[in-house]
Amino acid sequence: SRYGANFAVPALFLDQFPAWFAGVAFAAIGIGALVPAAIMSIAVANLFTRNIYKEYLRPGCTPEAEAKMAKLVSLIAKIGALVFVLALPQSLAIQLQLLGGIWIIQTLPAIFFGLYTRWFDPRALLIGWAAGIGTGTWMAASLGFKSSVYPLTLFGFTIPGYAALYTVILNLAVAAVFTLVFRALSKTVHDDLTAREDYL
Repeated sequence: SRYGANFAVPALFLDQFPAWFAGVAFAAIGIGALVPAAIMSIAVANLFTRNIYKEYLRPGCTPEAEAKMAKLVSLIAKIGALVFVLALPQSLAIQLQLLGGIWIIQTLPAIFFGLYTRWFDPRALLIGWAAGIGTGTWMAASLGFKSSVYPLTLFGFTIPGYAALYTVILNLAVAAVFTLVFRALSKTVHDDLTAREDYL
């Protein structure tokens, strides 16, 4: 109990096994924590290299240059994560993890509906995303970043629910309303120029 609930497994190793075995077990736990971190840093590197570096900064770069940039960005991401863990308070990591679930779901309407339907206006999807991000952050902040279950009050009734669900519904509603507004104000027709051959 003196180690706390988060350290129950390491405490078990310390208490029940010899020191050499506890050391091996701790090393295994450390490696197990590094694997997802490495995968995420590689994902960040690929996203940056393919979608920003190659697309906007160096469109004509060779595959070798792209691979070198991806390795560099992956290393920077790992160092940044290490600094984050060692230098920043643990409470901030918990708060960002809480916000991460609320923030990431806000990309669903833009990605899903942006890929599979042309009804939504791109500007409206962006405004909806911003509304969801802002409202979700406000909901988490109003709860002191201690919970993601927000007590929504409607017509005198309080309905506790996941803040990400409420905000993604708001995101969709705002995107739909602004799509209608932009269509009414704009005479530009956004035609779908995608051909069947593009998918083959």
